[in-house]
Amino acid sequence: MKTLEAQVISSEDLLKHWQGHRALTRRLIQLFPEKDFFEFSIGGMRPFAKLVDELLAIAGPGLKGIVNKEVKPFTEESDKLIFKAQYLEKWDEATAEINKYWEQLSVEDFSENFNLFGQYEFPVIQNILYFIDNEVHHRGQAYVYLRALNIEPPFFWER
Repeated sequence: MKTLEAQVISSEDLLKHWQGHRALTRRLIQLFPEKDFFEFSIGGMRPFAKLVDELLAIAGPGLKGIVNKEVKPFTEESDKLIFKAQYLEKWDEATAEINKYWEQLSVEDFSENFNLFGQYEFPVIQNILYFIDNEVHHRGQAYVYLRALNIEPPFFWER
């Protein structure tokens, strides 16, 4: 039997919150000079393109797995994108995919356990919060990169 938990934020508001983060991350991708998007790094951290590869491998595929109850291993192998424009296109495709699968989630689904990528078994809501937290973390790295490149990033609250 499924149980409902007390709700603090609606499903629609959580998606709006997440998509606000995604829109801001997209703006950061746009701000990067092409070469620096793929090559610039500080202190051994991965270039932003590699971080975006990870984000693309998590959000859409993760939510699809949750909705379809399919546990597939995490794979960061991208389509070997070589232009920033390709990343922006993939980002937009992932955003549409998130919206599509989000519509298939019920409120009850959020409290169900799911073994994300066969690695992490937590309630669905925790997996979704992980998607958001991971993106915010990597976007923070991109902010550091942009500032080091003397490029003013947007305010973090401009979602």
